[in-house]
Amino acid sequence: MATAIMLFIAISVLILVHELGHFYVAIWLKVRVDEFGFGFPPHLFSRVKNGIKYSFNALPFGGYVKIFGEQGEGEGSRDSFITRPAWQRLLILAAGVFMNLVLAWVLFSAGAAIGTPQLAESENSHLPVSIVGVAPDSPAQHKGLRFGDQIFEMKGGDISLRIEQEKDVSNFVDGFRGEEITVMVRRGSEIKEIKVTPRVDSPQGEGPLGVSLGRLTTSRVAWYKAPIVGALTVWQTLLAVIGGLVFIVGQLFIHAGAGVSVSGPVGIYLFGRDVQVLGISYILQFVAMLSVNLAVLNALPIPALDGGRIFFVLLEKIRGVRMNGQLEARIHQMGFAALLLLMAIVTYKDIVKLF
Repeated sequence: MATAIMLFIAISVLILVHELGHFYVAIWLKVRVDEFGFGFPPHLFSRVKNGIKYSFNALPFGGYVKIFGEQGEGEGSRDSFITRPAWQRLLILAAGVFMNLVLAWVLFSAGAAIGTPQLAESENSHLPVSIVGVAPDSPAQHKGLRFGDQIFEMKGGDISLRIEQEKDVSNFVDGFRGEEITVMVRRGSEIKEIKVTPRVDSPQGEGPLGVSLGRLTTSRVAWYKAPIVGALTVWQTLLAVIGGLVFIVGQLFIHAGAGVSVSGPVGIYLFGRDVQVLGISYILQFVAMLSVNLAVLNALPIPALDGGRIFFVLLEKIRGVRMNGQLEARIHQMGFAALLLLMAIVTYKDIVKLF
């Protein structure tokens, strides 16, 4: 429940910040804003201030902004989005993506000041041995071992071993291939006993359990350096997300999707569940990465997304002819329906993986 609440709040903030970007730039450029909604309908109550309707809705999940002319209406009206110069429309459309990157910068900067997670360099550290990676479809994944679990003891038969080094785990597991063992882990403030059977034969690079081990520590920077570290982290994360998308597209076209793994809401929930028990620093990093992902995805030239709308504005400038506003609105509606279908398919596949 705690993970669901955390994700609910995090995603709501990401959406709200995104929509606030569109809202404030539209106001700045004196484009008419008809409504800013907190949450999604049905409406609970609303109030009008300076000609803008602020609605508070029953589904408290992010928000939305209604800009006059965005659906092609108001042709010829000075305060309509559709009649504004291309550069103004581009600013309004790009503002949501920009705000998500700004939010990521704020969160990464806060995380740098509080302390960011990283692997300790020395094997002889006093830090506990932790799981820093779990291979898909491995015994560890099937039995519920997670990122961040601290392994302090292992039991098999009449043998019990206190874990001091990473090699203690690998040596113990090698001696019990094909036999059930008990792994004692600390997860947050909880102690858990997880029974698992190491594989006799395992894929190359995974090991019998399918876990990667290390020692997690926290690296802090001075508060005045944190914004610089935050900006660098945003840039590195942005490059990583774009690189991942390029890889996925390449696999889809070259290898018909072989080797591609995409997660939807269920996958995000499972990752958030692992992060939530590790503390505020991990949570900040996680939400910041989600914000960067949201920015990149929204920038893609797909109808219904900001990138798709930007594409139509750029196409207009290249052709020198404005597309019919109502036709463009229909294309975006079709794109939105396709995105919902894709999300449903990805979510279904995520659920299937759990069983």
